[in-house]
Amino acid sequence: MNDIMFFLMLFFLIISTLLNPNVIKLNLPNSRNNQAIHHKEVVLSITKDLQYFIDNKPVAADQLESSLQSGVAKNADAIVIIRCDNSLTVQDLVNVLQIGNKLKVKMILATKTPNGTAGK
Repeated sequence: MNDIMFFLMLFFLIISTLLNPNVIKLNLPNSRNNQAIHHKEVVLSITKDLQYFIDNKPVAADQLESSLQSGVAKNADAIVIIRCDNSLTVQDLVNVLQIGNKLKVKMILATKTPNGTAGK
């Protein structure tokens, strides 16, 4: 009976890790406060090796502006949530913010609170 329970537990652990393979692992910067956003969201993720993802879809660096523009064109009050790794330089973040400023898009930096939950 114990063997069966062990195999079931192992099976469910393996399956649960395969359910969402498109999750992008990032180490977000820390913050003390967080807010919930109730608008249309476009999530821009930037990994530490400068790979860009819009809503978990990979985007080339030279296509970032056009992809963001098409992502927010569907909804006029869409907000771009930037999820960037905390090891990126400030210049890397400023480069992305300049694209948002050029497109006149509201952008928010996602952080994690001291208890480890992601906030916006």
